[in-house]
Amino acid sequence: MTSITKEFPGVKALDDVTFQVEKGEIHALCGENGAGKSTLMKVLSGLYPSGSYSGEITVDGEVQSFKTIKDAEKAGISIIYQELALVRQMTVAENLILGNEPATFGIIDQNKMIQMCEKWLAEVGLKGVSPDTITGTLGIGQQQLVEIAKALSKNAKILILDEPTAALTEQEVKILIAILKEFRERGVTCIYISHKLGEVFDIADTITVLRDGKTVTSQKAVDLTEDKVIAYMVGREIKDRYPRMAANPKETMLKVEDYTVYHPDLPGKKVIDSVSFQVKKGEILGIAGLMGSGRTELVMSLFGAYAGYSEGSVEIDGKSAKNKSVKQAIENGLALVSEDRKKFGLVLNMDIQNNVTLPSLRRVSSFGVINQNEEIRSGNQYLKQLRIKAPSVETVTGTLSGGNQQKVVIGKWLMTKPKILILDEPTRGIDVGAKLEIYHIMNELVKEGVAIIMISSELPEVLGMSHRILVMSEGKFTGEFHAENATQENIMRAATGGLAG
Repeated sequence: MTSITKEFPGVKALDDVTFQVEKGEIHALCGENGAGKSTLMKVLSGLYPSGSYSGEITVDGEVQSFKTIKDAEKAGISIIYQELALVRQMTVAENLILGNEPATFGIIDQNKMIQMCEKWLAEVGLKGVSPDTITGTLGIGQQQLVEIAKALSKNAKILILDEPTAALTEQEVKILIAILKEFRERGVTCIYISHKLGEVFDIADTITVLRDGKTVTSQKAVDLTEDKVIAYMVGREIKDRYPRMAANPKETMLKVEDYTVYHPDLPGKKVIDSVSFQVKKGEILGIAGLMGSGRTELVMSLFGAYAGYSEGSVEIDGKSAKNKSVKQAIENGLALVSEDRKKFGLVLNMDIQNNVTLPSLRRVSSFGVINQNEEIRSGNQYLKQLRIKAPSVETVTGTLSGGNQQKVVIGKWLMTKPKILILDEPTRGIDVGAKLEIYHIMNELVKEGVAIIMISSELPEVLGMSHRILVMSEGKFTGEFHAENATQENIMRAATGGLAG
């Protein structure tokens, strides 16, 4: 890709970018949210057609002009997005051949479809998955592999993966990386976009860094370090990636005792089993654990947003506060930044100011009528305070990068003036620079006496930012550690069911 420039109204997303990938290599593309990584790949994959950008694309020595995604696929280019593009209600086989159905006289050849499907599933290590399986019943990791099988079935020579491990377990990540390394041996080229630098250095032959829509560097991975890549990404050296403030815990803000939560669809099944804990003003309580340990169910239930029945006692600021609805939770001073910002955190087709003020409409209304000037003022306040990169508060939220969308979610809940802020995977899918800004926001809130509960699957983040850490396994707390004596090893021991603390 030579001298690629792509503009949107008010924004130059790509500015004379040059990007070169060799056959049979894994090439990592790194940069902050909004640096232009996904835009560059949308140009390469034909989503942004020829004519909507300037510059030249050459594949196998031939200049290409992609008008559609189909054109790019014919040239051997396939892209797998962070949000999987599978039809969950269809079978695995139907998803694999969708758009490329083997047909005779307009009738799909079912036997051929199954044979093709079995071949490609075996290619990605899914021999045990039946082609007739409904796709939505598979785990996220298996769905990710189905996406890769679908791309390979289109004879992909260049496979683009955009944040492929964002929702995967550690074991699923290992499987995916092993498969990609195997593809490399067979001459398949992979372009790998990820904020997880540990993964990048494990898998990449070459690393290209974009910043503000421009190519900053492209070097062999062996000649770089994580710190060097971060410096290229943010334009400065970051010495302290986890700027935790000294703990200054005050009186107890949240007290939970003998709290049990039942599964909404399986009578008698406990997803949370009689847990007790407390959080003080001015502290960050980290909750660690493997996926499925019950962390999200616990905080969703406390926030009044989980369908399952709960029992036990909850106190906020010394008063009984068992929330039966989200509205009641907000009134009691609780706020939840959910792990899935697109599904639960934002209305993507609304602008920034509407999203920010949505849970706080009473603050910007008089006699039931929204004061638009006040709404704009509030939106601008958080746009500036959280350094959200957007032309204005009237920018549609769905057009923002992941890191800036996350800041809008945080701004929305800060406007409710919470006593307790729950952050569920607050930095998932966002870059190092945006993570650092979120950590600084957490520190400011701690200074103001807000109690913070942070759930994270990234152990360095839990260890780096928490004052105290609780570890959950199968709906119970199996370990408690203070920051000074917590290690990845004792957290993982507790997370896998071994009692520690």
